[in-house]
Amino acid sequence: MAINDASSEAHPTTNGTTNDTNKASSPPSDAAPKTNGTAQTPTNANDEPSDASLFADLERESAEWNKDAEIDRIMHSFKLNAYAVLGILPGIPSSSIKALYRKKSLLIHPDKTTNPSAPDAFDRLQKAHTTLLDDKAREQLDEAIADARMLVMREQKWTVDSEELKGEEFLHKLWPEKAKQVLVDNELRRRRQAKGQMQEEGRQQRKDDEELAERKRKREEEEKWDKGREGRIDKWRDFKVPGLKNGGDGTGDKKKKKKLKVLG
Repeated sequence: MAINDASSEAHPTTNGTTNDTNKASSPPSDAAPKTNGTAQTPTNANDEPSDASLFADLERESAEWNKDAEIDRIMHSFKLNAYAVLGILPGIPSSSIKALYRKKSLLIHPDKTTNPSAPDAFDRLQKAHTTLLDDKAREQLDEAIADARMLVMREQKWTVDSEELKGEEFLHKLWPEKAKQVLVDNELRRRRQAKGQMQEEGRQQRKDDEELAERKRKREEEEKWDKGREGRIDKWRDFKVPGLKNGGDGTGDKKKKKKLKVLG
């Protein structure tokens, strides 16, 4: 009995060490559950989306709404007015136009949105940008818009100092509508001129073709005449000197008549 008691006293910490080891190896009761590697939406204690997740969703929806709104604005703008397509007023410098185009083109690029109208809107934006960077095309557009401004002032009996020229009605209604009318008239005039030019070019082309055909006909006739020249010369010789054809001396077969002597 003494031995057993001594053994128990000699190893008093064996069971205690084993228990501590087991406690250290077992996971805590409040540890995070394991996942399968897929991203999960952050949730709060009530298993609802967190504020950060909701904010991110709102940001995405807002970005898509901005893209759709800009595409819709471009598609409803007057495409002959490059300023209207870009959403700016005349007088803006080329450097600002380039920066604005880059920003809008990245916003509505067909690769960055699922909007079915994005390709058409992007194409219109590109054409407007090209027009405003072309000095001649922009000058013509500026002249048309300046004419529209003058026409509105004349109709409203305003002067260059009239405060109405700074108002919303003039800048966003009267002036754009008159500019649209002027640009349409200019485009119709350009098309008529182009059609007349095409018709004139067609008449000139037909005239040139007729002259070419006439020269070709004369040339062929001259070539044909030259080819028959030897034959005509031979016929002329046969007609002029018949004896040469039969090997004669050219005097013909006619016999000289003897002179009759007078008797008496």
